[in-house]
Amino acid sequence: MYKFVMPEVIFGSGSIYQAGECCKRLGARHVLVVTDRGVMDAGWTDPVLESCRKAGLAATLFHEVSVNPTDVEAAACAETYKESGCDAIIAVGGGSAIDSGKAAAALVANGGHIRDYEGVDRILSPLPPLVMVPTTAGSGSEVSQFSVIVDSVRQKKMTIVSKSLVPDIAVIDPDVLATKSARLTATTGLDVITHAIESFVSIAATPMTDVQAKNALALAARFLRPSVASKYNKEAKEKMAMASLQAGLAFSNAILGAAHAMSHTIGGRFPFLHGDINAVLLPHVMEFNLIACPEKFREVALLMGENVTRLSDREAGEKAIQSVKKLAVDIGAPLTLAEMGFHASAIPEISEIALTDACMITNPRDISAAEVAALLTRALA
Repeated sequence: MYKFVMPEVIFGSGSIYQAGECCKRLGARHVLVVTDRGVMDAGWTDPVLESCRKAGLAATLFHEVSVNPTDVEAAACAETYKESGCDAIIAVGGGSAIDSGKAAAALVANGGHIRDYEGVDRILSPLPPLVMVPTTAGSGSEVSQFSVIVDSVRQKKMTIVSKSLVPDIAVIDPDVLATKSARLTATTGLDVITHAIESFVSIAATPMTDVQAKNALALAARFLRPSVASKYNKEAKEKMAMASLQAGLAFSNAILGAAHAMSHTIGGRFPFLHGDINAVLLPHVMEFNLIACPEKFREVALLMGENVTRLSDREAGEKAIQSVKKLAVDIGAPLTLAEMGFHASAIPEISEIALTDACMITNPRDISAAEVAALLTRALA
């Protein structure tokens, strides 16, 4: 027995202009628009605010969201919501803005500190209406039951998992991807690849999540390179937006694995881009997990476009790993933790903390702190 949860999805060119009407349908009168300065500078909060005005809604803007959003920011966002008399949230941006909006909604409805909700199913009261407008093809947070927030005291990314965090409506407009740099397109796209692969081999995978994960991986493997190459390739942008959506649906329901558990932990200590950390760790985690489900890694190779005729499942899986590495090279992603600025001295602590991340539970192969440390050491250089 299993469940599959997802929001209402509106997908297509120009759909960003429906955000306000979506909130109105949910009964909102005063919306808090959560975003960051980069999204504001790119101009994508403007159509959302305009859509709110046209729908007859008041709107308050909160833009103090960082690349790795913190508990302090979530609390400030919740306070702005309450002080302004808001009754719904629209988050506009990448995973940072969306996760912040979700965390603020949890605080508004449940009180306390966001740390109180770390883990699985600890949010008890229903959240205010949530409409999510992603501006990257990467996080998948617009359709997921996840929020990842940095605990500023423990310097740790907290993974909060709850069906309450599944937004009411996700508005996905591929047109917004045209303003993203090649660098950001690459790092968010590699997050899609990691979501797809980890959810596909997760021990919580189901036939419903497998369909989403496989479609996402096939699309990203084909269209990430051209999407990085040109911000004006509309087909590539649309396909990557769909890949991100489907990977989000997959991992929201199947959860993830060791790469994300380690990435969350590193991201809580170092100001690295989440997709970059995943890009470095994923091949090493795939190699570690290969013996657990070689037949699935064979499918990964096929979905990546590799010819695995006459190869054993293990040989095909090794080809899948090489394919992921080649993709990272082609789009200019970092290849080692050292070149990102990660220090070996952090490995012992990171290894212990990573084991407590919720994503580690669904990794297909059991893993110890010593094995996490070994993987990090290999990824270092």
